[in-house]
Amino acid sequence: MKVIAFYLPQFHPIPENDKLWGTGFTEWTNVKKAKKYKDDQYQPREPLNDNYYDLRDISVIRWQTELAKEYGIYGFCIYHYWFNGKLLLEKPLEMMLEAKDIKFPYCICWANENWTNQWKANTNYEVFFEQKYGNRNDWENHFEYLYQFFIDDRYIKINGKPLLVIYRPDIIENIDEMLYFWNEKAKEYGLKGLCFAYQKVDEAFFNFENGKDKMFDYHIEYQPSSVMNWAQSKKMKKIVEIKRKVFRWLGEHLDTNVFTTIIVKTGGMARDYDKDWTAILKHEPKSRKDVPCAFVDWDNTPRRGRRGIYYKNVSCKSFGAYFKELIKKAEKQYAKDFLFVFAWNEWAEGGYLEPDKKNRYGYLEAIKEALVNADSIFENY
Repeated sequence: MKVIAFYLPQFHPIPENDKLWGTGFTEWTNVKKAKKYKDDQYQPREPLNDNYYDLRDISVIRWQTELAKEYGIYGFCIYHYWFNGKLLLEKPLEMMLEAKDIKFPYCICWANENWTNQWKANTNYEVFFEQKYGNRNDWENHFEYLYQFFIDDRYIKINGKPLLVIYRPDIIENIDEMLYFWNEKAKEYGLKGLCFAYQKVDEAFFNFENGKDKMFDYHIEYQPSSVMNWAQSKKMKKIVEIKRKVFRWLGEHLDTNVFTTIIVKTGGMARDYDKDWTAILKHEPKSRKDVPCAFVDWDNTPRRGRRGIYYKNVSCKSFGAYFKELIKKAEKQYAKDFLFVFAWNEWAEGGYLEPDKKNRYGYLEAIKEALVNADSIFENY
């Protein structure tokens, strides 16, 4: 079983973030200012040995990949930020490409949303870099950048085709035309084509039943966002949407302090780890394209404060037991030899496999044990 972990590159300062959030801003900034709001919440979270690393240092990436290999992680799916030729947080990915001595598979997930302060804003949020999808000239420029990674021997390929994950295909106009163009361009450049996947969260947006996914080979059931969505009935989804509209109106018409008080009293919630993992293991794939995804943990209060969501009753032991079952499910029900996991280093959202002071290497050990017990052979790198 190939375990592919989502990987966040926002652990080094960039001029754009310096300007928006203050000099030296990285994901660690949010992690360090995190607060514990409830007794059953695990905060603050601190990396083992105070390893608040900087991804401009190639030795950090070497450490990460060696650690991942040691515990059976097959590869990283690294987020990529492209705004009509404008790149953000590209340095770790480009350093990975240049460091040929790092023998570790990776692929790219295009995080194709606007660059905003939505994670911080209570109501109306500001767009700093708008995501536009352009025309064939823009698509070609984007492909030319991605191609250097596609031809890397370490780049993850399925049936000989480089795997490209897209975060939100539902917001891309002319998605079929763009992906068809990229696929043909890949063949023109000597590749077999491209293998396309996307993070499937809300089935109403984009799926095989409404015919919008025809250019995609795989749907990744991105967790825990997917299970949170599955848990909501149609009636509940309507209620949530009404609440959002009410909060938006309140934020526009009330004094900031009054609005903040309302948010503090009504926003934020704890979810039960065991209940949601049970739902994941009971969930039936709806298409041969579906790919399962595990999640370590989730707590986005470092970003969203009291408006955030966190899990209670989380432990390495529980994660390990559930992960073992997901491997079996991936093989038998999904007929897949790979799955994804949230995440390698989403520290400000509570999803990370990297060692921390509380659990040390517990989550990595759980993955390794699950792979060994499932007779899954570690890949040769």
